[in-house]
Amino acid sequence: MTSSTTPLAWPHDVHTLAIDIGGSGLKAAILDPMGVMVTERVRVDTPYPCPPHVLVESLRALTDGLGSHHRVSVGFPGLVRGGRVRNIPSLSRAAYDGDADPELEKAWRDFDLAGALSDAYGVPVKVANDADVQGCAVVAGQGFEFVMTLGTGVGTALFLDGRLLPHLEGGHAPFRKDQTFEDQLSNVARKEIGNGRWGRRVVKAIAAYDRFLFFDTIHIGGGNAKHLDPSTLPPHARIVSNTAGIIGGVRLWDLDT
Repeated sequence: MTSSTTPLAWPHDVHTLAIDIGGSGLKAAILDPMGVMVTERVRVDTPYPCPPHVLVESLRALTDGLGSHHRVSVGFPGLVRGGRVRNIPSLSRAAYDGDADPELEKAWRDFDLAGALSDAYGVPVKVANDADVQGCAVVAGQGFEFVMTLGTGVGTALFLDGRLLPHLEGGHAPFRKDQTFEDQLSNVARKEIGNGRWGRRVVKAIAAYDRFLFFDTIHIGGGNAKHLDPSTLPPHARIVSNTAGIIGGVRLWDLDT
């Protein structure tokens, strides 16, 4: 997570442009200080291929009509440290659900996304993993909470007593049959095996994560969470709204204070 130069204090009516970058769609809205949307949520399909300059231009075009704001929060589907992209599995593909493209991987690796968006918008920008941002909106601040997002791939985030912990790409950990959690639970896998079988895999994945994380609560979000049967989930699991990827944008700034 990172920001560009940040003012010492925000106005009492600070407005945040919250952006959720997904493998299938780009979404955005402006939030008031309480995290309530004051504009409609706008969305377009994620363009492919999507090198950095295409993403920045697409986000500007998407949000130009939303109105003024003091700052920007961005949830990004990959690993970001110091504002720079370290790992980006989805946007390094030339086509949605396609194979990784070496030239796109090269273009994204170490790209200063926070700096590029700050230049584009002219205001301070924070960029964090999309699961971290979603978690900011849904965690209760009690004990050890795990967030798992199910979309194009698998995102994860960890919180201890409401504090966001350093980001780990938990979706890339080994799971079963010599495959990772992301291999087994991705959108491609869901389409191949059907929602019922995929849902049973998710339940197994929750148990596998719990064996080494020992979380108090797991929050399950992302576009594919709607395909789960809540009655099959363990008692300490809850499905959360996919809009959390937007409304967590205010909490992302609050973590500084």
